[in-house]
Amino acid sequence: MAITIRIINIGDKAYAEVFALRDEILRKPIGLSLKDEDLSDDAKDIILVAEENTAIIGCVMLHPISNEIIKLRQMAVYEAQQGKGIGRLLVEHAEETAGIRGFHTIVLHARVHAVGFYERMGYAVTSSVFTEVGIPHQIMKKNLSIG
Repeated sequence: MAITIRIINIGDKAYAEVFALRDEILRKPIGLSLKDEDLSDDAKDIILVAEENTAIIGCVMLHPISNEIIKLRQMAVYEAQQGKGIGRLLVEHAEETAGIRGFHTIVLHARVHAVGFYERMGYAVTSSVFTEVGIPHQIMKKNLSIG
């Protein structure tokens, strides 16, 4: 099956599927719900989705921090699809999208168990471990090649 990556916004009908995916993968396992969070920043984000036969199977969001720095956040892939390179594909597209839009650096808060994934993609740890949404994270950063 071919995986396609596309950009959506919160007005797209696929946004409801992205919400459900994020809630299922990122919040329910830690006893939280996106319904209890302020999602107003979603409207400012670049939302990338991975689709297989028009079904959303993964997503990642890019949130501008400044004219040069963008934050990669809310990366999620359904469990049945994990380990198939979908996360890598999403991050590669996110990096390309950020570069095209003039950003020079991507930062992210990686759950500690995901640090190795991001390191393999060229990200470097820039912080000690801290707690966010009740679980350990580390800040990571990657400078994009411009030119």
